[in-house]
This record gives sequence, structure tokens and C-alpha cells, in this order.
Amino acid sequence: MGPEEQPAPAQPQPEPAPAPHEPAPAPHEPAPAPLLLREPADGIPPVTGTERGLDAAARAVAAGEGPVAIDAERASGYRYGQRAYLVQVRRDGAGTWLIDPMGVPDLGPLGEAIGAAEWILHAATQDLPCLAEVGLRPVQLFDTELAARLLGLGRVGLAAVVEHYLGLSLAKEHSAVDWSTRPLPEPWLRYAALDVEVLGELRNLMGVDLAAQGKDEWARQEFDALTRWAPVERVDPWRRLSGITKLSSRRDLAVARELWYERDAIAQERDISPGRIIPDAFLLEIDKAHPRTPADLPGGNRAVARYARRWLAAVARGNAVPEGELPPRALRTGGPPPVRAWADKDPAAAARLAATRAALQDFSVAHTVPIENICSPDPLRRVVWSPPPVPDVDSFAAALAAEGCRAWQCEIVAPLLVAAFADHPS
Repeated sequence: MGPEEQPAPAQPQPEPAPAPHEPAPAPHEPAPAPLLLREPADGIPPVTGTERGLDAAARAVAAGEGPVAIDAERASGYRYGQRAYLVQVRRDGAGTWLIDPMGVPDLGPLGEAIGAAEWILHAATQDLPCLAEVGLRPVQLFDTELAARLLGLGRVGLAAVVEHYLGLSLAKEHSAVDWSTRPLPEPWLRYAALDVEVLGELRNLMGVDLAAQGKDEWARQEFDALTRWAPVERVDPWRRLSGITKLSSRRDLAVARELWYERDAIAQERDISPGRIIPDAFLLEIDKAHPRTPADLPGGNRAVARYARRWLAAVARGNAVPEGELPPRALRTGGPPPVRAWADKDPAAAARLAATRAALQDFSVAHTVPIENICSPDPLRRVVWSPPPVPDVDSFAAALAAEGCRAWQCEIVAPLLVAAFADHPS
């Protein structure tokens, strides 16, 4: 090759722009360690547990500006139910307030002070039920965990999101403590105050990123839906017993059901988490022993002996259930059959579901958003198994909306369904 034929030297390519608020570390240099966030900016506020203190908090919050960061601490695993044992609020101009619902069970005055201001929460569905119990319900909100999912962050816990956006390390060692403890230790109160202190700045930065990625309308619709969200009461909650699928007969299921409800009644009476009364494994041991007298009960747990009469009564109730009223091995959901059976029952539906899932996966990767946030599996299965009479975009969008999908999800998924049905006709 002559000199005139030598290829031009390669031009250096520009580095790709980093994602918003995610600066790339220098080559071959470790990312700097996050700084530990040790103390609230205004110190640890006192705990407010009186009507007078609640009124003061309400006045301060009403005089503040902007959105309200809010959080609640429960005693999951320690107490019966999911009530709030501490509520934290922070607003510009009002500072941080720690409120004890054990002292003031009705926080309605605080809710009135917040009014229509935006709430900022992390993992809203965890806290909304217990906040509603004390009289707090949002008109509008911003969920930093859900925003993290829509933005495609690999880790969406509060500590991880704080580190990602603020370069700070947020200690989480007190997240699972017994918040019904009184008085609350100072380290726990420090942790509680810090949780709401970071939410305002997170919300602002994440709002910028949502807009930059074209996902701000997605987030708006998701957050709006959360203001109307309520937990769905589980059918046959006793079926959550760990290991229940190993029971050999429907009669054993009936006994397990009675044992579960008896344990739940004891837990409610004592205000203790059911698992702390007696673990699931021991309930199933009682079931398998078919006891008729205290001597027949399995040993190894004090609660077995302490509540022997109640366990035996529960076993007797289960054994007395008429044969025709025994619980089925599995609940009928009223929805489509298990997906593993689709290939035999309706091969075209199976192919359509697979094609739609593959298209959703491609969209998920291209837009860095989890596939389950684009469309939950259940509504997708229901619409594919029982499609509208006319398989066009509008009909599929209406069918998805009827299953609870938001408008932005319908806009994405409906065309994918049309394509899947066109490629796999009956």
C-alpha cells in the first residue's frame, strides 16, 4: 500500500455523556467512599407525644413551604399488626418533627396543616396504611423508591438511593428495631430524623432525572395512583404458613387453618407478632402429630405447652369440619390457568404471551426501567388469555386499563399486544 493509500488516522471519539447525577469515576481510580451522614442538620428534635405538642407541630408545618417529607416507623416482627409507632415530618421553614402516635393517636390536625401539599415518601405502600390509621392521607405524593425504579437504578433502598444521588452513607442498622419501645433510644431518633432530612433533596434531583429521561409523566401517573392505593385483603391468609404445601390431606389443611387462626387470636390478645408466639414450623408439627391430649403435643417450644388447651381445641375444630366443607388444596383465582398449562390449552395464547413478554423485555432494556413497572404479570396474562373482541390498540388499551394499568402503560403495551396477535393468529 502506497503512502497515498494509507488510511487516515483514527479520530478520538468523544466519551459518552454520563447519566444525569451519575458522574463516571476517573479511569483506574476507585470511586470515593460515601460520607457517613451522622447528625441531623438541626440536631435531634424532641419526641412530641401530647395534644399541645401536636398542635405546635401542625402550626409549624402549616407555616412552612414546599412539599412535606414524611416517614413512619412500625414494629414489624414484634407487635401484632402494622401500626405506626413514630411519625417523622419535615418541611422547609418548619424543621423536623418526631411525633409519637401512642401519645396522640389522631394526627388529623397535622393532616389539615399539610393540606394539599405534596408528600415525599420512600416506598409509599409500606407506610400509607399505617399513616391512614392515624388520620394522614395524601392528596399528592412523590415516592423516591418508585422513582428509582422508573429511573433504572440497580438498588432502590433509601440508603442506596441516598448514596447514588448525594454521595452520603445513611446508616440503616435501626430499620428493623422494635419501635414500640419506650423511651426511644437517642440513636434510633437520630436515624428517624435523618430519614426525612434527605428526602427533599432526593426528590428534586430525581425529578430532574425523570424529566431528562422523558419519564416524568410516567411518574406523575404512578404517584397519582398511589394516592388512592389501599392494601388488598388476602383471601385465606392462613395459606401463608411456611411449609403448608407439604401437608398430605385436605383434613390436615383444615386443622392448619384452625391452628393459624388460633395463633392469630393469641397474638392479637397479647399484641405480639404471631411468629413470636410460635413459629410456623411448630404449628405444622402440631398438625402432623394429630394430638388428642396434651401428652400428644410435640415438645421443644414453650408456647406449645403454655397454650396446649387452645391448640387441642383448634385441632378438634379442624377434625370436626364436614368432609364436603374441607378447604381445597389450592384457591380458584377466577383468572387464566397457570402459564405452564397454556401451551396445551391454547397454543396461540401461549405464543402471544411469549411474544409480548419478549417485546416488553426489549423495551425494558432500551429504556432502563424494570419490566414489572411497565406492566405487571397478572393484568398482562388476563388480557392475553381473554382478549377483547377486536384486537386493536384502543381495545387492548381499554382492557389493560380495566385491569388497573395506567395510561402510560397502556400506551406502551397495547401496540405490543396488537403485534403479538397479528403474528400469532388463532
